Amino acid sequence: MNDILIIGTVALDTIETPFGKVEKTLGGSATYASFAASFFSNPALISVVGDDFPKNYIDLLKKRNVDIDGLKITGKTFHWDGFYEYDMNEAKTRKTELNSLEQFKVEMPERYKNTKYVFLANIDPEQQLETLRQMNKPDFAVLDTMNFWITSKRDSLMEVIKKVDVLLLNDGEARQLFKTASLVKAANEALRTGPKAVIIKKGEHGALLFTKNKHFSAPSYPLENIKDPTGCGDCFGGAFIGYLAKTKDLSEPNFRKAIIYGSVVASHNAEDFGLNRLKHLTMNDIEKRYKEFQDIREF
Repeated sequence: MNDILIIGTVALDTIETPFGKVEKTLGGSATYASFAASFFSNPALISVVGDDFPKNYIDLLKKRNVDIDGLKITGKTFHWDGFYEYDMNEAKTRKTELNSLEQFKVEMPERYKNTKYVFLANIDPEQQLETLRQMNKPDFAVLDTMNFWITSKRDSLMEVIKKVDVLLLNDGEARQLFKTASLVKAANEALRTGPKAVIIKKGEHGALLFTKNKHFSAPSYPLENIKDPTGCGDCFGGAFIGYLAKTKDLSEPNFRKAIIYGSVVASHNAEDFGLNRLKHLTMNDIEKRYKEFQDIREF
């Protein structure tokens, strides 16, 4: 049985950075999150791709033991074309082709409905809500989003936030969603709406965890070799929930460990384009860098 259900996008990405370019490589929020989660647990994926989606990408997902029975195939695959300059914290979009994603509606396989852990990766909040409606009360739900949904579907997004255990977003999104310059104020506003914890990602500057009575600041890993940060936030979220599903420990101290594992996998992801680094990543690599994170924070 699958430990985690992940809904989000599966895409073909064209990415350019100062260090190179790739055309129509495998991407999407659900893809990165599933890959990252698979190092710890057995994820199932719900999304949509087109008839043009390469078979070798299907094979790659299966090789990582990602259950893709919830992957619908129709029309043409979602395509994102973007670039980064030397400030790798901000992606700039050249073109977005929604294609089959535009008409996508969640159709959940029956055996997914009792999954205990769910990651609502970046996708239309109405589809995130529909995912929760079709499930039989999961034990633990994590929500990710982006500025586009904050602007265009704020009301629906706020409804999802009320129903999840952890809200995951970056610093710019937190400020935008709660209309404040203070991340502490934004986190406290979010906690009042329902989640037990809020995690604010700060890219190369680490991550912040807020719960009702606690606050934790996770360091970033000092990467010398950064090629492509696409999907790092999704990897963070996937590894975070993957570790929690593996340990079945939803305590605040274990959230801290899960955040570090999320940061570890995300840091590896940034070292190459698309999923190229994660394809060859091992648990030994992950544990080695986890220990380095512990040394960074010790004083």
